[in-house]
Amino acid sequence: MRITVTVAICTHNRAKDTGEAIESVLRQNYASEEIEIVVVDNRSTDDTAKVVNDLRKRHGSRIRYIFEEKLGLSVARNRAIREAIGKYILFLDDDALASSDWVRNIVDVFERDSTIGCVGGKIDPIWEAGEPAWIPEEYRSVFTILDYSNEVKEMPSPSIPYGANVAFRMSVFHHIKPFREDLGRVGTNLLSSEESELIARLRGGYKVYYTPFAPVQHKIAKERTTKKWFLKRIFWQGVSDAVKRKDKGFIAVLKNTVRMLQAILSSLLSIFHFKTFIRQVVKICYRNGSLVGILRYNGRG
Repeated sequence: MRITVTVAICTHNRAKDTGEAIESVLRQNYASEEIEIVVVDNRSTDDTAKVVNDLRKRHGSRIRYIFEEKLGLSVARNRAIREAIGKYILFLDDDALASSDWVRNIVDVFERDSTIGCVGGKIDPIWEAGEPAWIPEEYRSVFTILDYSNEVKEMPSPSIPYGANVAFRMSVFHHIKPFREDLGRVGTNLLSSEESELIARLRGGYKVYYTPFAPVQHKIAKERTTKKWFLKRIFWQGVSDAVKRKDKGFIAVLKNTVRMLQAILSSLLSIFHFKTFIRQVVKICYRNGSLVGILRYNGRG
């Protein structure tokens, strides 16, 4: 029987989590012979290879282990796309757990309409240390949490699925290039926006859909619930957006500098109102990141 679905798990030094992610895919309510699991090990130095190959010995060749030497999440994702033999490729983060109907309900949406090129699903958090009360509601998405709709529906721009639970019709990559490799995480940096950039291009010829019936649970480690990590993530979002837009020149620098100074002033005026203060600090970090993206990354290009 032909392979319908390639589940791609790209990982870097998360052996235990990767094993649990694979096991969640193995429990799908979908014909097992129609699913392959491609694990792209992005230069891990832990025992990821052993964990994956032990599962392969138990469950057979439907699990494939691929080592990718060049570091970078977008590099690993593009390697998965090149290796995939399924009609659809479903990306699952290495620290996520798929619900048992995940594959079936993603495929059901694709098969409604051949012009649907991308499908995303609900992402529920698993907070290792509980959700911090200080996180502004509008920034919860920074932690890869998504609850877009209670029904299957098209996602108009600029709404997008998130990479922890996103799938593509493989044939779209016959017409568009895959992930930009100057975006996406590399090692410990938090560069991102590779999904939004790809999906923006995909929308030129395909529809983007969301389903709440194909949820995954996403683990949020304790170290990711500190203010330091949160503000670092916001900073890198600023870098990512500037790189994605290819911002450059004096006007772009001036605009972001002015907005950063405005946020600094507002933060000083709101220092005794914590929630307002933290929102201004977020804006400062974002604009600082945008300036770095303009000056450093575009300068390098």
